[in-house]
Amino acid sequence: MSVPASVFEHPAFDNHEKVLFATDPATGLQAILAVHSTVRGPAVGGCRMWSYDSPADAVTDVLRLSQGMSYKNIMADLPIGGGKSVIIKPKGDFDRDALFQAFGRAVDSLGGHYISAEDVGVSPADMLSARRTTRHVVGLPDGTGDPSPTTAKGVFLGIQLVAEKALGKSSLEGVKIAVQGATGHVGSYLCEHLAKAGADLTLTDIHEDALQALAAKLGAKTVGKDDIYDVEADIFAPCALGSIINEKTIDRLKVRAIAGAANNQLATREMGAELMKRKVAYAPDYVINAGGIINIMGEIDSRFDKKWVEGKLQGLKATLAEILDTAENEGRPANLIADEIARQRIEDARAGKLQAAE
Repeated sequence: MSVPASVFEHPAFDNHEKVLFATDPATGLQAILAVHSTVRGPAVGGCRMWSYDSPADAVTDVLRLSQGMSYKNIMADLPIGGGKSVIIKPKGDFDRDALFQAFGRAVDSLGGHYISAEDVGVSPADMLSARRTTRHVVGLPDGTGDPSPTTAKGVFLGIQLVAEKALGKSSLEGVKIAVQGATGHVGSYLCEHLAKAGADLTLTDIHEDALQALAAKLGAKTVGKDDIYDVEADIFAPCALGSIINEKTIDRLKVRAIAGAANNQLATREMGAELMKRKVAYAPDYVINAGGIINIMGEIDSRFDKKWVEGKLQGLKATLAEILDTAENEGRPANLIADEIARQRIEDARAGKLQAAE
C-alpha cells in the first residue's frame, strides 16, 4: 500500500477539522491528535500509546478512531464531538511522566477543541501527568477514573441483546463466547460479567501469564492468540485492537455473531456485507462500546451522575436493538445502517448550529 502524499488524500480522512502532528525530542514524544467533529461540542476521545509498525499505521489508526468517536458520541446522544490521539511508543526506556506532560502541552495547543482520556496503553495516572500541562484531560484518578468498567458493562448488555436477537437466547447461560484481548482494561471486566452470567468462555491475549490467571479464576478455556479465530463458538467478542475482521480472518470464523469492545473491528466497511453473507450478526463497535465515554461525561459536566450513566447504557442497548432489527428487516449490513444514522445526526447538528448562528 502506497503512502498518501498528504493527509487530505488518505483513505481514512473524512473531512477532519484538525490533525496535529506533535513531537518533543527531549521526551521522545511522537503524537498525532485528530479532531473529527466539534458540531456538538468539544471533540472527546482517548489517547492510545502503541508500538506501531510504521508512522503511516499510526496516521490510519488516529483518523479511523477519531471518526469512530464522532459516531460513538452522537449515537450515545452526548453533547460532545469526536476526536482521538495516538502516541507512537518510544523504543527503549523513557520517562513516562515527562512524555505525558509533553503530550499535555500538545493537547493544550488545541485550545480546548480536543479533550483527551486514556485508551489502550494509557492509564489514569498518565492522564494525571498530562493534567500538569493542560486542563483538557479527563479520566483522572480523582475524577470518574478508569472508564473501562462502564465500557465493559455496556458491552455486556449488548452481548445479552445479540444473544437474544441472533441466537434466540433469553440468557447467556451456556452460550459459548470467544474473547480476544481478555486481560485488557475492558476485556477482563467483561469476562467477569460473562462468567457470572454463566457463559462458556474461551479466552486469548498476548499476555500469557495474566491470561492463565484470569482463566483459572473464571473457569475458562484458553487458546493461542491467533487460534481464537478458529474457535467454534456462538459469539466472538473482540476486545483488543482493530481491523481484526479482514480478508484473512473472516472465513476462519465459526460463530453466529460478533459483539465486542474493540474499536474499528472491521478492516473495511465491506466486511460488514461479507459477515451478512455468512449469516453472522454484527454489533457495530462504536454503538456497543460507548459506555466509557458516557462515564467520562460525569467528569466533563457534573450534572451527569451514576443514574444518568445507567440510563444512557440502557439507551445504547435500545439503539443497538433498532440497528439489528433494521439490518434483519432490510437485509442490509448493520455497520452501514449505524454509519447512516450517525452521519445524519452529525449533519442535522451541523445544520442546527448554522441556523442558530444566523
